[in-house]
Amino acid sequence: MSQTSEHEEDVFTGKINFGLWKRILRFAIPYKREIISLITLATIVAGCDVMLPLLTGWVIDAVKNQAGGNAYLKYGFAYFGTFAVLAGCVFGFIIVCGRITCGTSADIRTAAFDKLQQLPFAYYDKRAVGWLMARLTSDCNNLSRVMAWCLLDITWGTILITTISITMFVLNWRLALVVVTVIPLLLLTAKFFQTRLLLTQRQMKKTSSLITGSYNEAFNGVRTTKSLVREEANLDEFTQLVTRYQQQALRNALFSAIFIPGVATICSIGVALALNVGGNQLLTNVAGTGLTVGLLVTFLQYAGNIQGPAQELANTLTVIQSAQASAERVQGLLDEPVAIDDSPEVRARIAKYLPLAQLDEGLAIDGYQRQIETIEFRNVSFEYKPGTPVLSDFNLTVHRGQTIALVGATGGGKSTIVSLLCRFYQPTSGEILFDGTDYRSRSLAWLQSSLGIVLQQPHLFSGTIRENIRYGRLDATDAEVEEAARLTNAIGFIERLEKKFDAQVGEGGNALSTGQKQLIALARAVVADPQIFVMDEATSSVDTQTERDIQSAVDRVMHGRISFVIAHRLSTIRRASKILVIDAGRVIEAGTHHELIQRECRYFELYTNQFTTEQEEKLMVAEA
Repeated sequence: MSQTSEHEEDVFTGKINFGLWKRILRFAIPYKREIISLITLATIVAGCDVMLPLLTGWVIDAVKNQAGGNAYLKYGFAYFGTFAVLAGCVFGFIIVCGRITCGTSADIRTAAFDKLQQLPFAYYDKRAVGWLMARLTSDCNNLSRVMAWCLLDITWGTILITTISITMFVLNWRLALVVVTVIPLLLLTAKFFQTRLLLTQRQMKKTSSLITGSYNEAFNGVRTTKSLVREEANLDEFTQLVTRYQQQALRNALFSAIFIPGVATICSIGVALALNVGGNQLLTNVAGTGLTVGLLVTFLQYAGNIQGPAQELANTLTVIQSAQASAERVQGLLDEPVAIDDSPEVRARIAKYLPLAQLDEGLAIDGYQRQIETIEFRNVSFEYKPGTPVLSDFNLTVHRGQTIALVGATGGGKSTIVSLLCRFYQPTSGEILFDGTDYRSRSLAWLQSSLGIVLQQPHLFSGTIRENIRYGRLDATDAEVEEAARLTNAIGFIERLEKKFDAQVGEGGNALSTGQKQLIALARAVVADPQIFVMDEATSSVDTQTERDIQSAVDRVMHGRISFVIAHRLSTIRRASKILVIDAGRVIEAGTHHELIQRECRYFELYTNQFTTEQEEKLMVAEA
């Protein structure tokens, strides 16, 4: 259940990256009006916050000078109007920030999901599910909150501190100098804690992804865990992760606990200094200061009020530091190069013809809509890791109507050949030609829309049987879906279900048996009417009767198509046009079933051993 090092988080170093945040903030561009409204509201609130201490000071001086009742009434209306404006602005904050938060969250998630759809299989080979889920959930949430609420706090705090400072200097520059002396100390404190908070937050993000991945593995592998009595060992591994996260969270909380009260303490020093200096000026009646009791109270309120925006700015800095880990993770995903994609030449061709023909992703451009007649592997080699070849100088030519069967030991390169054919990976060297043209010179969408694939462990999506079959071609009619089910022999068990084609398959298809899922997956491939058909050990995990159903269906489906079959049960490939025995990335035997049996080499050994084993199993079942 433990995660390997290749599934660890990327390691980031350094301080806040303003260039990174500039790129992330592009997601806020569609919400210009909301941002302008937010800044306007923040400015109005800052103005009200500056006005309230002034009103308080004026009221105190009015009382001291025994002003008339009209003056108090005027100040009362001023107080009421200021608080009414504040209330309206707070309501506006909630509305506008909600729009920005929800909108940017949806946009970031959509962009990240779209990127994940584009990335090749190699990317997923090196990433745990939890690592990816964290980017689409918690990371996106963190960034969307920063977009709105941090912008609000920064705008309000900056404007308020600036306005208070200017107002204080206008009212009494000597006393203002005393109050603003604490600002450099505030900046030094923020800088000291900046790196520490950021690093601990990154460590928490790393561990959180591993915990999410552990959850996912535990849920998916619960049957294996129980069958191997691994509950206690899994719990120990999970406990280690949780303990590590707890320690990192406590360390982060400790820094935050010191940071925020530290800011409050520094601000309180400003209040004390203002009270001391201003009080002495009043008591000694220093000439030329113009200081009154009301003005001193105003200054004391300003000195205290600086604490609020300063603390919010400090807290916002902490949030931004925390969210930078999320920003780096999401931007890292968005910046991930798409190793397998259409070349600039292909894109230019699609851009030229697509608007005229109104085609989908260039599926039928430059005559590519015609049937594929020939596929050729020419000196193809491939490495998952540099220096470790999986396939070496592989050559093969296949014509339409032929079926190529791949057999051999696990890890020999069979699945690699099929993955290269489907362009899930691309050759490290050599070429794969479709009708004499390198398939990298054609649209990726064109190629993969020409494929029909049935895997050893088919994946079904939550929904009905009809929806899962239609997933192969979304515009397929109900009649076409049902015909695909008949063609693949899936109609038999579907008709026995209470809701037939509208029966729910459950999450991952867990409401169906393995054989039933295979038949649905086969029907899903067939409804797309593919030119190239791929079977990856599709009958290795089913019973004999289901194997017969699948095999008879496959025989019908393969007619007139180029087909590749990775076979576990060799009895299913006896009618293949050519059988390739693959070992250590090389073809060690090739021929028809009859030819290979006559040679009595590696294929003969595999076939006879498997045939003997199957006969012994049948006898044991009969005796039982």
